[in-house]
Amino acid sequence: MIVDEELELRLLEERHAAELFSLVEKHREHLRTWQPWPDRTRTVDDILAFIRTALAQFAANRGPTAGLWSNQALCGVASYHPIDWENRSAALGYWLAADHQGRGLVTRAVRALVTHAFTELGLNRVEIRCAVGNRKSRAIPLRLGFGEEGVVREAQWLNGRFVDHVIYGMLARDWPAAVIH
Repeated sequence: MIVDEELELRLLEERHAAELFSLVEKHREHLRTWQPWPDRTRTVDDILAFIRTALAQFAANRGPTAGLWSNQALCGVASYHPIDWENRSAALGYWLAADHQGRGLVTRAVRALVTHAFTELGLNRVEIRCAVGNRKSRAIPLRLGFGEEGVVREAQWLNGRFVDHVIYGMLARDWPAAVIH
């Protein structure tokens, strides 16, 4: 999916494993601040297993996991956590390398994925969960007009402590108005 002249979303494939692992290695300390998985991702084979799981999810029509390429450089990942077709809903997750932050890449990627969810997939609801203390991640759904729906206390075990998550939601009927702003 070409988002704009700078940003492209590409389905992660096995051939991307080494490049993605290199990105994780370079930004491991940054990523582990808000994500538990970098501590479990120690080899290219770990990334390969992740990509294979993501491809199986995609093949089962449960949503893609996409690499974010900015000016042809892999810089992050955005994905649908498995689509719930019965309830026509999905959650989105994302991360970005530290040296690519502050340029609106994730905001633009998430906007494209939400638009795709509502217009192409016919979903009714998209949700984003962020750690309460992760201000940069929380700014994305707010920037896109998502509503804050509540806090899940002690939702995630992260770096030896529990962190709370904020839930943001968007409904298909509210999306066109949110995109305009």
